Amino acid sequence: MASTPGFMYKFPWDDWGNGKYLLMAPFLATVLLGCDDADNWSMHVLCIAAMRYLNAQLWQMASRANSISEKTRIQTKLLEFKQIDREDNWDDYIILQSLIMTLVHHVLPGYSNFPLFNSRGFWHCLVCHVGPTEFIYYWFHRVLHHHSLYSAYHSHHHASFLTEPVSGSCHPFLEHLGYTANFAIPMLGPWWLGTNSVLLIYTYLFIFDFLNAWGHCNFEVVPYWAFEAFPVMKYLLYTPSYHSLHHSRVHTNFCLFMPVYDYVYGTMDPKSDALHASSWEGGRMAGDAKPDVVFLAHGTEMLSVFHLPFMGRNLSAHPFRPSWYLYPLYPLAVVIFLFLRVFGTPFTAMKHRLQKMRLHVRVIPAWGVQYFVKSEHDRINNLLRRAIREGEEAGAKVIGLGALNKAEFLNAGGSIFVEEMPDIKPRIVHGNTLTTAVVLRTLPAELPEVFLTGATSKIGKAVALYLAAKGVKVKMLTPSKERFEALLSHAKPEHQGNLIHCTSLKEGSECSQWIVGKPLEPKDQTHAPKGTVFHQFVVPPLKEARKDCTYGQLPGMKLPDAVEGVHSAMMDMERRCVYACYAGAIVHAMENWQHHEVGAIDPARIDETWDAAMRHGFKLC
Repeated sequence: MASTPGFMYKFPWDDWGNGKYLLMAPFLATVLLGCDDADNWSMHVLCIAAMRYLNAQLWQMASRANSISEKTRIQTKLLEFKQIDREDNWDDYIILQSLIMTLVHHVLPGYSNFPLFNSRGFWHCLVCHVGPTEFIYYWFHRVLHHHSLYSAYHSHHHASFLTEPVSGSCHPFLEHLGYTANFAIPMLGPWWLGTNSVLLIYTYLFIFDFLNAWGHCNFEVVPYWAFEAFPVMKYLLYTPSYHSLHHSRVHTNFCLFMPVYDYVYGTMDPKSDALHASSWEGGRMAGDAKPDVVFLAHGTEMLSVFHLPFMGRNLSAHPFRPSWYLYPLYPLAVVIFLFLRVFGTPFTAMKHRLQKMRLHVRVIPAWGVQYFVKSEHDRINNLLRRAIREGEEAGAKVIGLGALNKAEFLNAGGSIFVEEMPDIKPRIVHGNTLTTAVVLRTLPAELPEVFLTGATSKIGKAVALYLAAKGVKVKMLTPSKERFEALLSHAKPEHQGNLIHCTSLKEGSECSQWIVGKPLEPKDQTHAPKGTVFHQFVVPPLKEARKDCTYGQLPGMKLPDAVEGVHSAMMDMERRCVYACYAGAIVHAMENWQHHEVGAIDPARIDETWDAAMRHGFKLC
């Protein structure tokens, strides 16, 4: 938001939320009902809007994909939720310009019946852009930097010191009206000269949006050697690094796309060439390339691929919930699934900073269902081996295993990696000790008994032994008498009476505290009494089928305030909350513990790990 918002700062539909998209509904209805005019105007409006959204999406994906953008990234500051929220309405200009173009089409005499193509019109458009539009924009932009107008309007845009491709369209309503009037000149000029065409309108709007996103993408795309070979280019085409200086230094580099006016009027920043050269050379983000902690996550359900930070800017900024508007993307999700099944390798999805520590979240290209297919186990473990070795080569001190990447049936809680790689330098950490601690801290202080499913899993065993030692009766659901007796042997004789073997869900019908470590279908949940609290460490989380019961979240912890670069929610967790196993890997590194945390959980370490997490600023979600 601007420092002191001025007149007509907000868009008329600012308070409508997603209801603003209803403004595009008449265009869709006109096309579907076959009521479009002779120019098929409504169809063209919808196609142009789709083109602009696609352009923004592709630029966003490129700017957030580390494999594409990190090497030549310009600003080293990291993105935060505050900016994501401020730029949430970045697409207002598409709606505004769709409405204004339609108004012009119906009101301005002769702004219709355009041919598909007219080559002369493109030259006229170019002249109108290079001349009036670039010149007017330059001076309009400089006026917006006057103290009163800047605080009332343009400071909204400059609040984004670190820009993203969509940052270029985030301005107040009145400012957008001024821009729209100026940017219409290259299309009105050819109309006045009788040379406008349908392809000209599409082409100009596409190139405009393309260059606008290019200037705000925060990674250099123009080779510095090209400017050295053709010096005239620096007067005709701005670069991402050139415009980045405008956001960091504010009172320089005012141009739209062509720096010539900055050179003419003396506002070209003298650091422009040096920043361009250093950005193209790369290495400005070299410090972030060397992680202290690597956390290995994986996909959950098929549609979760769209929650990746580089796939869905808005979607990834909120906890993942499968929604109706995602279901049409299922075919695309299947194509991505099949592609990654054949060609996928581990990739980095998120990077965080905690003071001098660098934290990387990497993704194993596998979905939850694949972990339960035995023929997939070798492939997944090989991907994990590769990711572990890559983490070691990058200098990681701790490598955390998330969710099913440390499943007992997959790799014995990570134990096989330690056995296979005895010389491995990073500590392999499944993080389940802290996960167990979180599950235990969500239970009531005065607790006579609990009903525990998944009782013989790593977390289930640790929970049972810990609670039994505290005098809590633990009803342990497992069909295997041998597994129960094996666990019982790990309890002290004086605590063994608190561990009760159960073989049926019905045996939990009088217990109001259920700790769930295995999937429970809605029909299974009916065995719990009214008012039951389901504490869960099951992946994926339970379907909330009982309105008369309470469902806890998966064990998670809120990151310390000092953690930077958190702009995406970790799957279904709330903002700045992460799975406890990720937090456990971070704590392991911060404490500089030298042991591997794999295989069975040591109940004696539960309180120690919890105390360390509290000491370093973690909190329960």
